[in-house]
Amino acid sequence: MPGEVIDRPNPQPLPSHIEDHVLSLAVKLEKAKLDPSIAKGLQEFRRAANYIAAAMIFLHDNVLLERDLTFDDIKPRLLGHWGTCPGLTLVYSHLNLLTTVHDQDIIYVVGPGHGAPAILASLWLEGSLETFYPQYSRTKQGLHNLITKFSTPTGFPSHINAETPGAIHEGGELGYALSVAYGAVMDRPDLVVACIVGDGESETGPTATAWHAAKYIDPKESGAVIPIVHVNGFKISERTIYGCMDDKEMAALFTGYGYQPRFVEDLEDIDGDLGASMEWALSEIHRIQKAARSGKPIMKPQWPVLILRTPKGWSGPKKVHGEIVEGSFHAHQVPLMAAKKDEEELKQLREWLLSYKPNELFTKDGSVVQGILKIIPKDDSKKLGQQIDTYGSHEELKLPDWKSFGAKKGGQASCMKVCGELLDQIFVNNPHSIRVFSPDELVSNKLDAVFKHTGRNFQWDEFSNGQGGRVIEILSEHTCQGFMQGYTLTGRTALFPSYESFLGIIHTTMVQYSKFNKMARETTWRKDISSINYIETSTWTRQEHNGFSHQNPSFIGAVLNLKPNAARVYLPPDANTFLSTLAHCLRSKNYVNLMVGSKQPQPVFLSPEEAESHCRAGASVWKFASTDGGLNPDIVLVGIGAELTFEVIEAAAILRKKAPHLRVRVINVTDLMVLGLEGSHPHALSHNDFKALFTPDKPIHFNYHGYTNELKGLLFGRPNLDRITIEAYDEEGSTTTPLDMMLRNRVSRWHVVDAALKGAAVGNEKVRLDMHELRSNNSHELKKVSEYIMKMGKDPDDAYDTPNFASGERTRRDVGYAD
Repeated sequence: MPGEVIDRPNPQPLPSHIEDHVLSLAVKLEKAKLDPSIAKGLQEFRRAANYIAAAMIFLHDNVLLERDLTFDDIKPRLLGHWGTCPGLTLVYSHLNLLTTVHDQDIIYVVGPGHGAPAILASLWLEGSLETFYPQYSRTKQGLHNLITKFSTPTGFPSHINAETPGAIHEGGELGYALSVAYGAVMDRPDLVVACIVGDGESETGPTATAWHAAKYIDPKESGAVIPIVHVNGFKISERTIYGCMDDKEMAALFTGYGYQPRFVEDLEDIDGDLGASMEWALSEIHRIQKAARSGKPIMKPQWPVLILRTPKGWSGPKKVHGEIVEGSFHAHQVPLMAAKKDEEELKQLREWLLSYKPNELFTKDGSVVQGILKIIPKDDSKKLGQQIDTYGSHEELKLPDWKSFGAKKGGQASCMKVCGELLDQIFVNNPHSIRVFSPDELVSNKLDAVFKHTGRNFQWDEFSNGQGGRVIEILSEHTCQGFMQGYTLTGRTALFPSYESFLGIIHTTMVQYSKFNKMARETTWRKDISSINYIETSTWTRQEHNGFSHQNPSFIGAVLNLKPNAARVYLPPDANTFLSTLAHCLRSKNYVNLMVGSKQPQPVFLSPEEAESHCRAGASVWKFASTDGGLNPDIVLVGIGAELTFEVIEAAAILRKKAPHLRVRVINVTDLMVLGLEGSHPHALSHNDFKALFTPDKPIHFNYHGYTNELKGLLFGRPNLDRITIEAYDEEGSTTTPLDMMLRNRVSRWHVVDAALKGAAVGNEKVRLDMHELRSNNSHELKKVSEYIMKMGKDPDDAYDTPNFASGERTRRDVGYAD
């Protein structure tokens, strides 16, 4: 079948069956009577920006059309997206005006990140590009550099990224613009973020939930977002859902979301329409904020939303070779793809560019005319490309000494409970610069100590409204991720705790963010920011309430694949090491930190001072569980992860009793990155340190929380890899007991014992002599325990008692229940 055939430009949605009175939900306004010089400045800005944007896609030379266009003036590769650009420049011009009139701090978050030509053109016009990149000065040469180098290896890329001044959102993966915008205004009471959301992006799941983000904004303490839904009607090759919804349907939808919708759609006087709508939106924001800040908050305020209907590719070619372009999906990318070789298309390109009358917009030296400058803020710090919050406003946290929250060595403690106590004090010390974003799991994850001095910040709930809570819980990992990104990129610090199995939902967005941050670090002008911090708990080892669907440690691998200067993965084995790790991560800058730990009571193996030393090293010999402190071992047993390390400790205790002639060195790895080949990561052990810790040639058995291939990838290149065996999560699970999960995945103490016997037998004649008998008895013990669990539906009562290697006794432990 042929594809969709559009028989007219900018087709309007068919009428719905909703009653007409629903249109009363939409805000009606008198059009703004703009001063003629202001109206002229807006139009000139837009013409100039659209001219530059189009030229960036096509021109290799002759950027001001000072002579006739030739094929040689056209770039060899035509890259970019035109269709969204006119809408973006339209909004940009009016945000300039709003800033100028009201001296308002505004950030522009652009969902259609592929519209980079529009944003770069606007940044050049306002002079922000030359502030950060002198080669893009407001001169003829600067304009030549911008236009000819776009989408080439030496210029700006086709999408907005961290090299773009004013940007805090890349927009490569659609869906996150709105939640990033709302995260940015939290705890910034004077900030407004104008967020343009394309109607294509509006079809994504993350955007659908993010419309509820306004319900988490307390107007007393935070700024506000002006959402602008740009309905140009088309995606890459099809109409959009919103483009096929009439005003009644859109008014009903956005009223239900909690907004006051205002339609901006008068194409004959778009400046009057949008100007009035922008003024109204800002006045509504100030009205809502004034009420909250004067002690008379409006419960369930209706925040403004603008629904902007303009044609896709507006002001571009109407038709190409008889095919409708403006007002159709054909305008999405490059409308004249054959302009390098087709005379007709080259002529159309020339006519298109000349339609903006560039000779009226640029001076002889390549600068811009005074009418354009009139609507641009005079104060550089107010320009959209130079808002300090977008690149240089990091706030250091005031962190207490984590050791004062430490657990007693030899006892037991939940990693999450002690971390909750630490976070509670951090919130007290930093009432406006740290937040927790969590998918409704904070209590389940045993971090509820944070609620001692704060609460949840859900403004539509009468029980948490207006209380300044530091915690936002919303059952959308996407929205939590967007909030965290917006909050972090504007200078603050965020923590994202989650069930381990569901962090993978935001895998690709985390990768997009790390790309943004990588490029930010490569600029000379973006300052350091806090790391983004994830806590994975409710791990696969303890999911007895839920089962196989909740058993998935794959997010570890997602972080491991990042650039080494960003990736940090920690698996602290006990409460004190987790405290040390959390404090370190909250102090750190520019990383993606992943902390994996247990919420259930665990033995406290190390004192706070020992934990600090262990975490600083990233891995160390646990002498208390090793033979003669780890000297001259027959086998090296390595635990990575709280429960997996406990099984190694248990195995060491069994071996000491059952095979006293077998010499064991027990190692815990808390910083996963130390295992990488020397030079592969800043934390990777040197060859000599690796040999000293793991011995040069003894067998090594890893008991690892994640997937086997992750360790194999880290260890690749280390010498003598044939001496290494690995057991890890093997996609075996069910609603079962904690110990049965260890058994099913071959990481139980008995599996570790078996691996130790086989490994040690290589070099220890006594072990080799008794190996068959020892392994047989060990298998028998494993079978008995498995049968007991199947019969009784629970683990043996002493399964989690902690061995004391000095006395030979065992300490009773409450294993807890997974909530």
